[in-house]
Amino acid sequence: MEGLLLIDKSKDISSFGVVAKIRGIIRVKTGQKLKIGHSGTLDPQATGLLVLAIGNRYTKKLTQLTLLPKTYEVTMRLGQTSSTGDVEGEITNSSEHQPTKTEIGQVLRQFRGNIMQIPPAFSAIKINGQRAYKLARQGRTIELKARPVKVISNKLTLYKYPFVYFATDVSSGTYIRVLVEDIGRTLGVGAYTKELRRTKIGHFNVDKAVQLEKLSYSDIVQHLFTLDK
Repeated sequence: MEGLLLIDKSKDISSFGVVAKIRGIIRVKTGQKLKIGHSGTLDPQATGLLVLAIGNRYTKKLTQLTLLPKTYEVTMRLGQTSSTGDVEGEITNSSEHQPTKTEIGQVLRQFRGNIMQIPPAFSAIKINGQRAYKLARQGRTIELKARPVKVISNKLTLYKYPFVYFATDVSSGTYIRVLVEDIGRTLGVGAYTKELRRTKIGHFNVDKAVQLEKLSYSDIVQHLFTLDK
């Protein structure tokens, strides 16, 4: 068995948890212990597209897949900040000022093109062999260097204070939590990511993905596909 499988991840499960569940389903049915990986981590509270590579030939393609641009639907909460940049952190009120829709549109346009971004402390980046989020949970001081990323587009879809809904197309390696924090800081009110959903990875679309819940071995076989011409 080998190929790619598109999963629509739900909340409250890690990307590694998705991989482990698929691996377990296949092992129980076939006895095979297949190599499985994914094309880019989604935080446990984020939902949406994971591209899973199953089998040695396809896990070797993961480097190419992780470099593909990604599309997200973002719900940004204004007037508050979070210690982790999302709903899992400690929430602090920061401002009661209500930016106008015009102001928000202007700031979204500012964050387009090539920008420098400092990855969040609560991330899967490795520092001396350890994940940054593990060090952060230990109370260790973490200093991550800014790195270049590209925001291809930001499109405001709805504004209903204190929530801003927008879609963003970004390069690989872009942290949406950080993008939202930077937007909130530029607006002068603070912000964090309330909800996040990934809808595309390259040309792969979440509309073609399957739900993880109640997924069976036959479902995996049915939806597994290859890149062979």
